[in-house]
Amino acid sequence: MTLHTSTEKPRSKQWSVRLDLFEEGDLTKAHAVLDTGDTTLRSRASAQRNPNDAPVPEIGDEFAVGRALIDLGNQLLRAGRTDSASGDLAASG
Repeated sequence: MTLHTSTEKPRSKQWSVRLDLFEEGDLTKAHAVLDTGDTTLRSRASAQRNPNDAPVPEIGDEFAVGRALIDLGNQLLRAGRTDSASGDLAASG
């Protein structure tokens, strides 16, 4: 087994995610924005409370935000597959 050693300096990046939530009665909407510094991805998702469930706003928040973040993750995976297949960003990793 060969260990890969690199003389390159480690690099770091910071990506920011902004989450905005809106409640309209039993409907919770989430808007997620991912800013990578190079690109911005956006996602919108919602959660509707079942009328038979107790009104607990935090649960709607969790479902709506979770769905928006899953969508952002799927967008990132698609972008990675596309970039990998086309050879884009090959020099940066």
